Amino acid sequence: MRTRLIVIASLLVVLGLGVVGATYFYDQSKQDLVAEGVRVNGVPIGGMSRAQAEKKLSDTLLAPLDRPVKVSYKDRTFTLTQKAASIGIDIRGSVDKALERSQQGGMFSRSWRNLRNESINTELAADVSWNKPAIDKLVKRVRKSIDRQPKDANLDLTEGKVEPTTSRTGVRVKYNTLAKELEKTLLTPGATEEVAVKTTVVQPKVSTKQIAEKYPAILIADRKNFKLKLYKNLKLQKTYGIAVGKVGMDTPAGLYNIQNKAINPAWHVPNSDWAGDLAGKVIPGDDPSNPIKARWLGIYDGVGIHGTSDDASIGSAASHGCLRMHIPDVEELYEEVPVGAPIYIA
Repeated sequence: MRTRLIVIASLLVVLGLGVVGATYFYDQSKQDLVAEGVRVNGVPIGGMSRAQAEKKLSDTLLAPLDRPVKVSYKDRTFTLTQKAASIGIDIRGSVDKALERSQQGGMFSRSWRNLRNESINTELAADVSWNKPAIDKLVKRVRKSIDRQPKDANLDLTEGKVEPTTSRTGVRVKYNTLAKELEKTLLTPGATEEVAVKTTVVQPKVSTKQIAEKYPAILIADRKNFKLKLYKNLKLQKTYGIAVGKVGMDTPAGLYNIQNKAINPAWHVPNSDWAGDLAGKVIPGDDPSNPIKARWLGIYDGVGIHGTSDDASIGSAASHGCLRMHIPDVEELYEEVPVGAPIYIA
């Protein structure tokens, strides 16, 4: 009886060793095969040998990347080749990770899984490299070509014209967005080969409308033709006849602003030889000897716009430097022109 037990035990040991040995050799035969259900960047390589998996990944992931990518904006196109971008995928390293993942678990569990053709359902990410400076260089080139600074509206009265330059919006490339989309396109097999540039509109600080609001009234005095033009909201509203300074007492040319305004102002007579006995005196506004009639719009150093009782002088060089106007005209102008309004005397 004892002998039978020894024989049976020996047979069981031999059988066990046989099972272990068979399992070991079966497991070893699968060492170079990727387990079912393993994917790299979405590409299934389960059941493949190293060589088969490397070829499958190279054909599926790397080959499609060998193409130029175009960056487009309206009628402009910029190109980045795969060679310049130095796109690389670690195919061998990806297969190494797949094989390593396939060997997880014990010998028996692996063998049981392989015998039943079970899937381990694993997604692995391939290591990708690229030349980031090359992408940055292209994006900078795109930005340099497309970016446009906004242009503020401007008004230059020094030529005696009220013609503001038109404002213009600017354009700015969305730098970070373009860089990210370019990298994504370069690294995604089968992705579109063209990336559209996204931009932002940049508004000017000063628009043409704001210029009009800034200068609700503008005066242009033409000494040669004895005319005073009133512009409202940058448009000519009315032209008035004027008298200007006589020879030796010329009305000063240049760009000024209306400094002050007054109704029936007193006349502060300058200490000049031409003033005679009135020099240095203050003549009240209602005094007949006061030449400043009805309204006053001060310009510069005692020079201003005012009404005159000498209507015949309008259209000539007759004043002591001021701009004379018919009384009804200056009364009308007074209501239209605020303090601070620019006046260019040509």
